[in-house]
Amino acid sequence: MLKTLLMTGAAGGVGTALRPMLRELAETVVLSDMADISDVQPHEQFKRCDLSDARGVDDLLEGVDGVIHLGGISVERPFDLIVQGNVVGMYNLYEAARRHSRPRVIFASSNHVVGFYRRDERLDNQVVPRPDSLYGVSKVFGEAIASLYFDKFGIETLSVRIGSCFAKPANPRMLATWLSSRDMLSLCARAFAAPRIGHTVVYGASDNEEQWWDNGNAAFLGWRPKDSSEQWRAEILASLGPEDPANPATLYQGGGFVCGEHPANL
Repeated sequence: MLKTLLMTGAAGGVGTALRPMLRELAETVVLSDMADISDVQPHEQFKRCDLSDARGVDDLLEGVDGVIHLGGISVERPFDLIVQGNVVGMYNLYEAARRHSRPRVIFASSNHVVGFYRRDERLDNQVVPRPDSLYGVSKVFGEAIASLYFDKFGIETLSVRIGSCFAKPANPRMLATWLSSRDMLSLCARAFAAPRIGHTVVYGASDNEEQWWDNGNAAFLGWRPKDSSEQWRAEILASLGPEDPANPATLYQGGGFVCGEHPANL
């Protein structure tokens, strides 16, 4: 068990879902976000931080021996917002980790790193990135920073290309990409327990019947997701009907991200 775990982006959707379970991973959990968290529990601490603030991020990493990095912009947004949250913020996190105890990091990357691959292509973690958005591009950068800081400074990272981490899938695409919070937690547990992870990329999806991604190159983690989206298949298909096979959002793994309007208009 970790002594002190930092989770950035703790007020977001994934952070909120993981938070009640983090006592399984660490004695003390430091929660960080730009938004307030008021219901801090005895084993938790809250530290407000903007990831673009290098000094603030440096303070966050003091005394930490594990990081779950969920912070930053989680959807497509104009370039300047993406840069501050996901590029500058990522650099600040790894610089702070380098200056302190070089804790192991779990980085919330995204399936949108490979969103312009077709759904009928099965991908491993060695494929060339084909991002579907500026958001996806920022996650390519994040994986590159994680790789650099392992090779040069020895900071180990598991980059998780998260599919769709919600309470339940919301559409036919998510029947393939859905990741339960319980499976995400078990992946985090394996990442912290493994003797060595270097910089490893893994796809974050539960044990769904439809699979687009191959985690064979990360099998050494011993992660075996237990949940499945299949229990919602009939409900989703009955309520939403069949997808249009000619729609780019249906053809490509990134879904609606591949055909969204220019982010400057958001």
